[in-house]
Amino acid sequence: MKSNISPQESSVPFKNIAERLCKKGIDVPDCSIILGSGLDHFTNAIQNPLIIPYGDIPSFPETAVDGHPGALYFGSIDNRKVLAWAGRFHYYEGYPFSQTLLPIQVAHTLGCRSMIVTNAAGGINDRFHVGDLMLIDELITLMVSLSPYNKPALQRYINDDIINGVIRLAANSGIPLNRGCYIYTKGPNYETKAEVRAFRLLGADAVGMSTAAELYEAHRLGMSTLGISLITNKATGVSKTILDHSEIKKAARMRKNDFVKLLSTIITDKNSPLSGNHTRYHPL
Repeated sequence: MKSNISPQESSVPFKNIAERLCKKGIDVPDCSIILGSGLDHFTNAIQNPLIIPYGDIPSFPETAVDGHPGALYFGSIDNRKVLAWAGRFHYYEGYPFSQTLLPIQVAHTLGCRSMIVTNAAGGINDRFHVGDLMLIDELITLMVSLSPYNKPALQRYINDDIINGVIRLAANSGIPLNRGCYIYTKGPNYETKAEVRAFRLLGADAVGMSTAAELYEAHRLGMSTLGISLITNKATGVSKTILDHSEIKKAARMRKNDFVKLLSTIITDKNSPLSGNHTRYHPL
């Protein structure tokens, strides 16, 4: 299978990491998932999981943010092999993008061609409520370079066909979904009221401190990609209360069953746009 990885990436250790994981018993995954803050309960749906703490994976830092357990799960849901990254390490914690993107690159090197990236996000759109699930159909990065490589592939992030397919699946399963634009901010501070007003004018529906670079990288590598945000709080200026990280776990518990059902359906349903070898690459 031909890889889209460029020669300049040869110094990055993800190939060695993938070889090490294969020796531990990890096979080619049908789908890989990055689980954001408070969303690790999805791992309970994985059957007969092989669990590898990040601390046991070469070049992987251990997670420090609450709601990010820091372990890799490999198992199955029905007859589909799943590679789930329970927790992430962030750029705002001081890690370079070349390190935060390791889960994407390792999954791709293992032969996985479908990637789901999830997060907890603040709601900017007034129509959104705490506990809503939003499919990411647009990205705003405020001209921040998210690629660690000198010559990243010129491309746009487009996955409308995947979004539409997932909306149909969710409707058939009775799972309410929104779709919208996710704006990336570097963090670690929460946004100000003035920033949220500006973000709304730009067209953003939700704001967060992760995910964008991961989606771009998976897309660059030719993987079928899907981003899902759980709205865990209303953004500054939208909410009248002070933002608190503890809200994330509360919101995650609120939609736990729907979140697990949605991901399981996307992974296993024969009509899912992520069930086959779909590639969405659109050069500029």
